[in-house]
Amino acid sequence: MRSSPFRAIMNRRATGMEKYLGAIIVAYVVIVALKNPLFFSVETLFDMIYSGSGVMLLALGVLVVLVSGGIDVSFTAVAVVSGYISVRTMLALGVDDILFALIVAVVVGLLLGAFNALLIHYLKLSTLIVTLGTMSVYHGLMAVLLGTTSYSVGQMPASLVEFGSSYLVTISTDSGVFGLTVFLPIVLAVAVLTWFLLYRTMLGRSVFAIGSSEESAQRLGINVLRTKLFVYCYTGALAGMMGILYFSELKYVNPTSLIGDELFIIAAVVIGGAKLTGGEGTILGAFLGVVIFRLFGATLVFLGLSSSWNGLFFGTVLLISLGVMYRRQRLSDRKNLVFAAA
Repeated sequence: MRSSPFRAIMNRRATGMEKYLGAIIVAYVVIVALKNPLFFSVETLFDMIYSGSGVMLLALGVLVVLVSGGIDVSFTAVAVVSGYISVRTMLALGVDDILFALIVAVVVGLLLGAFNALLIHYLKLSTLIVTLGTMSVYHGLMAVLLGTTSYSVGQMPASLVEFGSSYLVTISTDSGVFGLTVFLPIVLAVAVLTWFLLYRTMLGRSVFAIGSSEESAQRLGINVLRTKLFVYCYTGALAGMMGILYFSELKYVNPTSLIGDELFIIAAVVIGGAKLTGGEGTILGAFLGVVIFRLFGATLVFLGLSSSWNGLFFGTVLLISLGVMYRRQRLSDRKNLVFAAA
């Protein structure tokens, strides 16, 4: 029996949710392209990659947290705080270097993530409750200590503006010049790193283990604290990196933006097949979930609809996806004679 092209490349079979999302994406793209041929263009593709790169970084961090059995809602606050501290540090020291900006933001994000992990581990509280609290604490401390001054493109460090306007390749069309953003190789490198850490290391197996059952993982000798530190530090580091990409993309430093989008990003990863109960999730599934999220946000104009329809479409896909996912799980449990405790 010949293996499918997917299995030959990914070395596994596609999950049910990946097939389901792939079919939705293809069908939606065909419908939009038939309705408005302008959608099916290189410009639209480049624009979606540009605007979706930062979201994908956050989604990868969310995936790691969900696989570990947790829910982190502080990552948008971590992104904004890390990026803002980095920008303020650059301006204060007179350093105008994008590598310096990324390093500072990643280190700050890592430290904030470590604080999340320590609180969750030692207080034994719900990850949702802890990160909901730290989201407000982080942003509040930034506002008190640094203020919330915004910086326009002329006030930003030049390296950030140049970074957001840098392209791997450019294409000239009748509508203007469009480019493939330099954000793309960064996101691809992080995706490969995340895949390697989750599926090819003992640390990654520990993440899946505590997501399936923390008590069982402890009995197997897994260091739960070390694993949680990795999970939340890694998520914080990706959030810090995203803060720089976000400000560079906007060409405007606004320390009150981005916060509020965390539930949509979590939903995108859940749509991709990551279970809220932990222990399951794939990189490809998270990617497809983000594609759905960005497609609805960026293409409704081609259908002649306002952005108000975005929430309706995305919410509908989320509900149907969750229904499909958990029905398949119930059927699988019944087949394997697995029953939940009363």
